[in-house]
Amino acid sequence: MIRPELRAAASRHSEAILSTLTACLGLWIATRGGWFWGVIGAALAVIGAVLAMGAVRRSFFRRPVAAPGLVEVIEGAVRYWGTDEIGGEIALSDLSEIRLIDLRGRPHWRLRSIGSEVLLVPVDAAGAEALADAFARLPGIDMGVLAQALRVSDAPRLAVLWRRPQHGGGNTLPMP
Repeated sequence: MIRPELRAAASRHSEAILSTLTACLGLWIATRGGWFWGVIGAALAVIGAVLAMGAVRRSFFRRPVAAPGLVEVIEGAVRYWGTDEIGGEIALSDLSEIRLIDLRGRPHWRLRSIGSEVLLVPVDAAGAEALADAFARLPGIDMGVLAQALRVSDAPRLAVLWRRPQHGGGNTLPMP
């Protein structure tokens, strides 16, 4: 009964839809009268709105799994467990640059560390949606730029989408 493209869109954005409905429910409860219901409803509305913002951010990264391997974001590090000796790990604190490139006709995140090591992560690997929350913690990142790069399928993918801002002498830690 539901068109396949609508079903796919609803599935992809289901977390955002449910979070928005939670915020709306909170607003409805807040208008039922009295300070008690107002506080409960306002709290629920704020929680729903915060969850909806994160869900919208992740929805652009969520794709059907079509690439081999697994992406994990654990303890501040991005790990990609690929096939054929491809994969590795890069700490978010060491990340210096993010690009989106095409490799063999498939988009990959190209993550470069301060030490110039490179990790290639397929956009459509299992667990790749976790990169949205990991990237959102990076200083000075514009998630809209990343989302736009994922949406545009025929654009040249050579531009740097994010580069770590330099402060003074670089990314060195002060000695105690």
